[in-house]
Amino acid sequence: MKQIFKPHDYQKYCISRCISDNKLGLFLDMGLGKTSITLTAINDLKYNRFLVNKVLVIAPKKVAEDTWTREQEKWEHLKLLRVIPVLGSLSKRIKALNTPADIYVINRENVVWLVDYYKNDWPFDMVIIDELSSFKNNNSKRFKALKCVRPLIKRIVGLTGTPAPNGYIDLWAQIYLLDQGERLGKFITQYRENYFNPDKRDSQRIFTYKPREGAVEAIKNKISDICISLSAKDYLQMPEKVVDNRYIKLDNKAQKQYEEFEREMFLQLDEDEIDVTSAAALSNKLLQFCNGAVYKEDGKEYIEVHNCKIEALLELIEEAQGRPLLVFYNFKHDLERIQKAVKKLKLRVGILKDSNYIAKWNNKELDILLAHPASAAYGLNLQDGGNHIVWFGLNYSLELYQQANARLYRQGQKNTVFIHNLVIDGCRDVDVIAALEDKNNSQEALLASLKARIKKVKEGV
Repeated sequence: MKQIFKPHDYQKYCISRCISDNKLGLFLDMGLGKTSITLTAINDLKYNRFLVNKVLVIAPKKVAEDTWTREQEKWEHLKLLRVIPVLGSLSKRIKALNTPADIYVINRENVVWLVDYYKNDWPFDMVIIDELSSFKNNNSKRFKALKCVRPLIKRIVGLTGTPAPNGYIDLWAQIYLLDQGERLGKFITQYRENYFNPDKRDSQRIFTYKPREGAVEAIKNKISDICISLSAKDYLQMPEKVVDNRYIKLDNKAQKQYEEFEREMFLQLDEDEIDVTSAAALSNKLLQFCNGAVYKEDGKEYIEVHNCKIEALLELIEEAQGRPLLVFYNFKHDLERIQKAVKKLKLRVGILKDSNYIAKWNNKELDILLAHPASAAYGLNLQDGGNHIVWFGLNYSLELYQQANARLYRQGQKNTVFIHNLVIDGCRDVDVIAALEDKNNSQEALLASLKARIKKVKEGV
């Protein structure tokens, strides 16, 4: 059932600016409704003011797969909008582009292909860049491709939480895509000369730059007319806790394996077999599957079945742009796979084992703190280290869920706490999150929901 959209005051302001301005940077905190704001503006521009025809959304892969279509389907006032993901194989992407719609959503890895596909016959009069900071590198192929067609784009909106995670030098490419060099200069060299001095260097190369005295304020003043920066703690009239359910689609192979496992209670994975004999054991295995790996019969070795949640976690880490994340995992293989995935990012990662890691977290010496909810359920004060929680693996227990969240959402926390739940769509994760939201954490209810799902699958409903 569709919901009635009742925007906060800050959302009303952002929507009006998206409508009135032909170029805009929305620098909003994570989880504050950037997607619903933008869709509402597009709907007005398309169906009330007739100012746009075809809209392109460029987003991280997992966001492109699900978030924009789900958000459109959620709200009653957006029922006229047609949203088409442009994903998958070449033939699927071309078919999607030739399907009538209002909004076409593509992952950023395919921007170069899209520009080459259309060349000078660019059809999109409005472009939304979801996570503008992923275009901060002026030498990247995606930036250069979008730069080529920028003169053909009539309206553009850039969405991000933190546009300058590594300093103000990162702003030039992002602002260029908005105003084509009007405010910060046509070239990165011009921007550096005007606002920065060389910092770390050797005899031949400059590695980093630092702003000159007064440069930061000058840059802010230059871009203030086209950029809105909203911080939850400063601007929002809203609860102190925001739950952000991030729905993730399995790839086709994993989806078929999951459905087979759910239906037959048996799974053949290469030379290994996973067999379960009870609904409770099946429920546990299905949650493992949702997270990306399933334990063998010995309960020690595991088989990886997909990386969909890992990819979503890495995208969320990128979106956080350096803000610390408290990540809760459910199974030991979750921990091992997360550690392996984030190792290449060269982040400061800790595991909640003793007071040393608690101190490091609260002193902001960690980028990611990994914890099992049972080890962080009671008594720990972690509110000084950050305000973003990620649930990589959902837990049956409402008590553990609430108590673990209370490590950050507690007295002394100065910022709105964001709880990001990674949920595999159409699978066991959905049942668990629904039970948690209904405040029904009984094992009986969860098993009943599993039996109902199995019955539907077997009956082909």
